[in-house]
Amino acid sequence: MAKVVVIGAGFSGQTAALYLKKKLGAKHNVTMISPWPRFTYIPSLVWVGIDRMKPEKVMFELAPVLQKKGINFIQAWARSIHPDDQYVTIETKDGEIQKVDYDYVINATGPHLNFEGTEGLGPDEGNSHSICNIHHAKLARDAYLEQVKRMEKGEKVKILVGTGHGQATCQGAALEYITNIHNDLVKRGLRDRAKIMWISNEPQLGDLGVGGVCASKHGYIMKSEQFMKSLFAEQNIYYQVQTAVKKVEKGKVYWENYDGEFGETEFDFAMLIPQFKGTKIKYIDKDGQDITDRLTNPAGFLKVDGNYGKPWEELKASDWPRTYQSPYYKNMFAAGIAFAPPGSVSKPHTTKNGTVITATLPRTGMASGIIGKVAALNIVDMIEGREPSHKESMAEMPGACIASIGKSIWNGSAASIIMYPVVPDYERYPDYGRDLKASGLEIGLAGAWIKRTLHTMFIYKMKGNPGWSFIPE
Repeated sequence: MAKVVVIGAGFSGQTAALYLKKKLGAKHNVTMISPWPRFTYIPSLVWVGIDRMKPEKVMFELAPVLQKKGINFIQAWARSIHPDDQYVTIETKDGEIQKVDYDYVINATGPHLNFEGTEGLGPDEGNSHSICNIHHAKLARDAYLEQVKRMEKGEKVKILVGTGHGQATCQGAALEYITNIHNDLVKRGLRDRAKIMWISNEPQLGDLGVGGVCASKHGYIMKSEQFMKSLFAEQNIYYQVQTAVKKVEKGKVYWENYDGEFGETEFDFAMLIPQFKGTKIKYIDKDGQDITDRLTNPAGFLKVDGNYGKPWEELKASDWPRTYQSPYYKNMFAAGIAFAPPGSVSKPHTTKNGTVITATLPRTGMASGIIGKVAALNIVDMIEGREPSHKESMAEMPGACIASIGKSIWNGSAASIIMYPVVPDYERYPDYGRDLKASGLEIGLAGAWIKRTLHTMFIYKMKGNPGWSFIPE
């Protein structure tokens, strides 16, 4: 009987665990380790953060779902992985240290939210907010509603949304949040009392960490930069890109731009996405030596079968991982945010002061689910005596982002952004790096219906309900 351990219960980890058990059945043991007792549907936290969806609607308890599927669940922090001796050291909520043996392991831990990477950033400091987990989204909601009360009294407020670090990712989540704030204030009749501002590390508006998106329609090439400029003009949202937030104080951010110029922006409420790093798990060899730096990149993400170390200008689609298997330990995989990309898609920039400003590639949602499935099926191959046969790099997979602009299925709206592939392949598609026939940029009520449907569908899937595997990642 093989023992497979999945660390992390997000999109990637939950998908991997479900597929492992589906394929391996009772003959093999599947264990999930997560410090959190619930699965959270992160894409809907934009609605929680403005009080348009209750927190309980985006979560479900993991233990009964996994127990029903025959998957062992351990609520604990994974502290270290010992790949030579094949065990994970965990710390339970009671502070007890235990060992969990494995034959195969998937690191699907998601990100460490690096608020400490920007001085004063984050809800713990009390200066800014986040919607990266349910706790933070509830705090953001409460702080946002305080501003609503001020506006209802006739006061004017300044709202700032975007990225809080020069190397932050998930610009898409921040984009959804700022457009939902706009829409919410319109519904409340308060929009004229808020100055809404966007601040981002993107090289251009609409880059979103994917180098921007292009689509062809009626013979015209639409670019996401034009798309976003039009949207922000319509919603009267001020924007500033090519910017790294350097420090946050109560009511003020200090920033540096591409030109190395420094400035300040005042706010009454700010939601700023932090830099994502690898979770703080150590890798220890048989001699007790810390080999984390060997197995991970400088940000702490696990190296897999990618081609690392090349200059950005030389990176090709073929350099991106396909099996998500560690080159050092063949029974170790990384999925979702936990794997190390070989570089950024968006063009990196370093200011004359040495500050790196780079919109990092998002690896959440759809991509995380696909990669979790690939890693799981490759482990199934190995258990059944085959070489890993499942391969799908981000330069081969499609990407879809349904960015909510208003929750209502009657008069809401959403921007539907579709790209193929996620990572541009200029050898196959020399002009734009993507297949324009398979890419699209649309905005309208239909997107709001799709966004709400995805919420219901994916929570159903992540619960492993009947027919779950027929719902695509």
